[in-house]
Amino acid sequence: MMMEEMQKKVLVVEDEASIRKFLAINLNRSGFQVLECESGEEALKLIEKEEVIVAILDVMLPGMDGFELCQQIRKTEPEMIIIMLTAKGQDMDKIMGLELGADDYMIKPFNPLELIARIHAHLRKVDIRKKGSRKILEFHGLKLDLQGQRFYKGDREIELTPTEFAIMKTLMENPDKAFSRNDILNKIWGKTYFGDMKTVDVHIRRIREKIEDNPSAPRLIETVWGIGYRLRGRN
Repeated sequence: MMMEEMQKKVLVVEDEASIRKFLAINLNRSGFQVLECESGEEALKLIEKEEVIVAILDVMLPGMDGFELCQQIRKTEPEMIIIMLTAKGQDMDKIMGLELGADDYMIKPFNPLELIARIHAHLRKVDIRKKGSRKILEFHGLKLDLQGQRFYKGDREIELTPTEFAIMKTLMENPDKAFSRNDILNKIWGKTYFGDMKTVDVHIRRIREKIEDNPSAPRLIETVWGIGYRLRGRN
């Protein structure tokens, strides 16, 4: 087991002790250092003290629920990978979590090996974006600093989640190229990811809210009807 892997801390926020312990055992076996808590309030205190790289949040928590916790984490930890645990059939929970800044979701019940595979996929995505061949991508007044992991519109820095950063990197490296939703899923989440296409739409909508002057009439990230999305070309 590699020492580098052992240093990666995963926070599991789940009020059902049996589920929390089960996830912790499997994550430990995969080489992660696991922090556990059963409430959002406790989670925020832990995050202040520990360098958490991945947070796994149950939606249904006592007191502060998973949605509010996700929002609170995003205010101070834009680069943390957040995965929500939602109930089967609760589509609104999935969309709500993504709207509030989560990178991914898992539907209960699930195989813990799939969760671990998702975590590795997100970590690879972070590693790949740090190894870009070009240090700075600039287009239409947007600037993506691959080495510094920062994104700017003009002189204003805009905080992007890891998934949003990866999507913008893909689009800015390929201006005027149309990507289908499936293309984006495969490139950002990996070909083994079997998620809902709505995941892409929600992340694009969040990015537009951050970078477009008028998100309801986007001029930078265009919708290619029947296909997907593209970053508008020079014209």
